[in-house]
Parts: sequence; C-alpha cells; structure tokens
Amino acid sequence: MVVGTTNVKDLGAIGDGKNDDGVVIQGAIDGCHGAGGGTVYLPTGRYLSGPIVLKSHVTLELEGGASLLASKTPSDYPDGRVFISASGADNVTICGRGTIDGQTGEDLGRRPGHEGEERPSFRLSLVSLSNCTDVIVRDVTMRYSDAWTLHFWRCQNVKVDGVTILNNYFRTNTDGINPDSCRDVHISNCHIVCGDDCICIKTHEGHPCENIVVSNCTTESIATAIKIGTESSGDFRNVLISNCVVRNSTVGLGIYIKDGATVEGVTCSNLTIETLVDPSSVNRPRLGSAIFPIFIDIERRTDSSPTGRLRGLILRDIHITSDNGILIQGMKESPVENLTLDNIVFRVTKDFPYGERIKHAGGVGNPKDDRITVFARKPS
Repeated sequence: MVVGTTNVKDLGAIGDGKNDDGVVIQGAIDGCHGAGGGTVYLPTGRYLSGPIVLKSHVTLELEGGASLLASKTPSDYPDGRVFISASGADNVTICGRGTIDGQTGEDLGRRPGHEGEERPSFRLSLVSLSNCTDVIVRDVTMRYSDAWTLHFWRCQNVKVDGVTILNNYFRTNTDGINPDSCRDVHISNCHIVCGDDCICIKTHEGHPCENIVVSNCTTESIATAIKIGTESSGDFRNVLISNCVVRNSTVGLGIYIKDGATVEGVTCSNLTIETLVDPSSVNRPRLGSAIFPIFIDIERRTDSSPTGRLRGLILRDIHITSDNGILIQGMKESPVENLTLDNIVFRVTKDFPYGERIKHAGGVGNPKDDRITVFARKPS
C-alpha cells in the first residue's frame, strides 16, 4: 500500500537553518519506503542536514520557500562526499519549487592568477544517483554546489525538467548535470550557470551512454556549456541537442574523445552560442586562450589509451557570436567521418590574438599531443 504525504514538521523538523533536521528527514524517507512509497514534504523553512539517502518509490518535495541546506562539516559524511544520494532505487523523484543549497559560493581557481589555487581536501557533490531507474528531477533550484551538482551514474529512464542550477561561475569542478553511462535521458527547460561544464554527457568503465535528449535549455559556463566527454571509455549513441541558448561560455558545444569511445548518431540543431564576453576575466592560457564556440577533438588521453572515432555528426541551424573560430580535428589514424555543417551563421564583433590560442583541454589531456596549437592557431 502506498502512503500519502509526510510533512517533516509533523515529525519534529525545525527548519530554522541551525538545528540539524537530517535525522527527521531520513526517518520520513525510510518510513515512506517501508510503507510502499509516498512523498516526503518540506514546507517553507531552512532545513540543515547531513547526508540524505533516497529510496525506491519515494518523492522528496520542497515547497516554494523551502531550502534544504547541506552541512559543511566533513565528519557528517563518514560514508562519502554526496549530500543527496540513491543507489539501485526505482521510481525516485525530487521536485518542488524549493532550493537545495550546497552553501559553497566562494571562488576557486578560475580567476586570473589563481590557476594553481589549492583545492579543499573535502568537496561535496549535491545529488548523485547510481544504478537507478525511472528518475524524475523537476522544478527545483540547486545552488552553490562544491563539486558536481546533479550526477546520474548508469541510470535509465531519467527526466530532468525545469531545473535551475546556479553555482559560482568562478568555482572549478561545479558541473551542472552529468549523465554518466546512462540510457534514455531527457533534459529539458533547464537554466544552468556553472564554474565548470553545464551539461556533460560522460562514459566510464566501458559502459555506453545512449538515447540522450537535451532541449530548451539556457546555459552559461566558464568551461564547456554543452559537452560530450572527456571521460569516454564507453560509446555515445543517439544524442539529440536542440533549441538551446549558450551565453558567456569558454566553449559553447564540445565533443572530447580521449579514451577510445565511438561517438555516432549525434545531431545538434537550433542553437544560439555566445562565447566569453570578457576573456581577460578568466585564467590564461587554460581558459582565456582556449575559446571555441564549437570544439571537437579526438585524442589519446595517454600514450596507452585506445583511439576513438567520431562519425555521423550533424551541426545544423546554429547562430554564433564569437571572436574565436570553430575547431574540429580528428587524428591521422582516426579522421572525423560523415560530418555535416548546415546553416551556420557566424558573427564576429572583435579580433582575438590567434597566436596565443591553444586547443581546449577539457580536463586531463595528453601533453605530447602535437595538435595542441597547430590547428588552433590557424586562421579561420
């Protein structure tokens, strides 16, 4: 029998942002799960909590005006570095007009002169769901994550709709939405501002990522706004990216093949892309000298990495405003195959010193790659 809605304040949650309400929230989740399912409801208030584990057939709903605050105390997380998690769960939902807040809004490593800035020994991801099926994340706002914000690992049938992610634009590794070796994922109607990639489709351990739709999103990234890779040991198949706006981003659309994946059946259409408005505001050369509205690259991450392939890519109806050109480069042993560019409109408003330009690393790259500058610095 599926229960109804459990209001955490009825169970003793205080919601003052000071007292720890995590035990009450987790107890409500466990109770709903044990009864067959239901909704755990957070009314208006500020709920401080340590780690929360979602379970099958449970909805976590945050009312508008409700904020779920991640504890900043490392000892509160003895089993990991994730605020909200689920593993092997079915029919899991996070929804409502409330906010999930990682409480980490400081700069880290992105402004000029701070490239080598020491990173904290403890960094907390906001939401990570692994091996889950039938997942919905809808309407909530997520802000100030210290690491990846919304990570799906080997999940199936995932819907992310109407989500707002607002991280510090100058804080590294604060990715927005990362579908990782997943199947049947729909990301739509989201607004994302990040200090790393906004939407990043990845693969690990040879597991593929396939049947992915990204649509009707607005993005702003100090790294890559919409990205495939760099983690790419499994193949990418059947990816549709459409009707999205990219603004003030180092790379607008990026495909980074480093670990042997085959990328095929990718269509990107009806996009508006604006690259960094002020390149002097970010680190050089890693960011400020590696600006590309569209960047596509095949390389071997290390000398022992397998060689990947890219085929059947369609880029259509894309409007670009940038002082930097598109770069698409394969390898001698793995050329880009069956590439279509159709109706690409490009507006250049100022010049850029191409003699300083390097290809975008997108994470850990191969320093021996002879194409770091050779094509990036050619006129386009």
